[in-house]
Amino acid sequence: MLAANQKVTEAKAKVKEGKFEEAITILDAAHKANAKDAEVKAALAETHLKYGDFFMYNEQLPPMRKYPSALKQYRAVLTYDAANKDAKQKIATIEGIYKSMGRPIPQ
Repeated sequence: MLAANQKVTEAKAKVKEGKFEEAITILDAAHKANAKDAEVKAALAETHLKYGDFFMYNEQLPPMRKYPSALKQYRAVLTYDAANKDAKQKIATIEGIYKSMGRPIPQ
């Protein structure tokens, strides 16, 4: 259990530095080692949510880049936390944007 906690702590530090992919890599390895670890699953959901927010609210990115990237991350949240209301709401928002433009929703 201590090893997983260290991995979660390490991953959270990477998230604070904006190194989302490194954090996800650390947490994925910990999840593969112990898929039942609730703390690791929660950290994965939180990291994907923050990574999605990074894309969604990044004014430097054009919509055609930020929305599909954010959508991918928000969907990943639901693999670890199927009841995550924040991710579900953000997915609905992005899908609504695509629908309002008459464009296909990225998969």
